[in-house]
Amino acid sequence: MTSASQESIRTQAVVARGSGRRPAWLPKRWYAHIILVLACFLSGIPLFYALLVSTQTNAEVFRYQFTPGSGLFDNWDVVFYERHLHTYMINSVIMTIGITVIKTIFSLLSGLAFVYFRFPGKWVVFAFVLITLMMPTEVLIIALFRFINDLEWQNTFLALIVPFTASATGTFLFRQHFASIPPELSEAAQLDGANPLQFLFRVLVPMSWNTIGALAVVQTIYAWNMYLWPNMIISDPDMQTIQTGIGTLRLGGGALRFGPLMLAAVIVSLPPVIVFILLQKQFMSGFTLTRDK
Repeated sequence: MTSASQESIRTQAVVARGSGRRPAWLPKRWYAHIILVLACFLSGIPLFYALLVSTQTNAEVFRYQFTPGSGLFDNWDVVFYERHLHTYMINSVIMTIGITVIKTIFSLLSGLAFVYFRFPGKWVVFAFVLITLMMPTEVLIIALFRFINDLEWQNTFLALIVPFTASATGTFLFRQHFASIPPELSEAAQLDGANPLQFLFRVLVPMSWNTIGALAVVQTIYAWNMYLWPNMIISDPDMQTIQTGIGTLRLGGGALRFGPLMLAAVIVSLPPVIVFILLQKQFMSGFTLTRDK
């Protein structure tokens, strides 16, 4: 065998050994998959432990038992039959649906006005709307509380829904979305004799389902998790919402009971998760404000 042939064989062997080819079963960027799996595992530990505690008695909780306990049915009876969690959930569902639906309609109308209407001081009004984004509800809550008291709306759904039916976030979102739609559509609708509301509901709304879904997810989570305002304005236990009502589960029989409290927390977290799963496609697409949307 010639020296050239031997050198060629040695070269091929070195290349074969040092090529570092990835095994067929190993995915590309396997290290990224490992990091993501670890992140999901660490994020899921609190939820997993909450599920375990929701099935346990106090004695099992204090033993740090990492297996399902024997108190699930007793905890269920405390949550739904002793503390009437279903009443609080119904109140929260009504409040959440009312806030989300009315706020979405008002946001559509305000977005339409800021894009397709001309009126004096339009940009000043829009700037004022943007400024309200920086003002949390807690800043206005005392004045809002006095205003609702003057209207004698305490312990009513009007007090829970009406103060939150306007949304600077929704107005900004729909304004940006409508501004990305070609103006030729508006001109064509005017030539066909459509009035602004017909143009809104027949043309703009069918093109805005992603944006509507995105706003619905945000507002549903916001309304469902509302705690401070219902706690201030509602004194009737039968009208209380779930976030405030869940606090009544902390004490039962004169002692802190972890099982019923954790079971209620798990149940309460399900509706927003379901809404997000159902509208996740619209939520992800709704914030892509491009002209091609």
